[in-house]
Amino acid sequence: MLVKDLGQSDYEQVFAAMRDYTRARENATGDQIWLTEHAPVFTQGQAGKAEHLLAPGDIPVVQSDRGGQVTYHGPGQITAYLLLDLRRKNMGVRDLVAGIERSLQSLLTHYGIASDLRDGAPGVYVGPQKIAQLGLRVSRGCSYHGLSLNVDMDLEPFGRINPCGLLDTTVTHMAAFASVQMHDVKQQLLECLSAQLQLDL
Repeated sequence: MLVKDLGQSDYEQVFAAMRDYTRARENATGDQIWLTEHAPVFTQGQAGKAEHLLAPGDIPVVQSDRGGQVTYHGPGQITAYLLLDLRRKNMGVRDLVAGIERSLQSLLTHYGIASDLRDGAPGVYVGPQKIAQLGLRVSRGCSYHGLSLNVDMDLEPFGRINPCGLLDTTVTHMAAFASVQMHDVKQQLLECLSAQLQLDL
């Protein structure tokens, strides 16, 4: 299974590329994981409500076809796109969501950060604060989009939205609790995804 590190990237270009990759897939097409740090952008999920965009200012807002509400992507945050053939892996969407959440919790435990999950609110939380976001889409049995993990970033833009449509939740990042290096966190994330989702990277 191929892993691509795209470095810093434009959201709309990567969004178009993963849609094209998914649409062109055949039964023998290999799975991939794409890692990136996006230039600052707000993305609105399929069911996204305008009232959760409070004051986007100079940061662009892009309509996406993933699930969920509005979120922010920016430098210092790892976004991982999971381009998986779920049918081939005999995996349902709930299995994928649960596996991603377990992977993130395992990674945070490695850094000594205790985390929680919330019923009905996908993602990973540290106390009352959200530290990782999930948003997925499945087309013809294949997943795209994925997760974003706040590593060491400017959190101010999250104050311009209701993150993921949650009114009672603020946002944090790993750097508030541990010393982190982006390269090391990426490697640990891949190891945790491989273990929890049984991926051969």
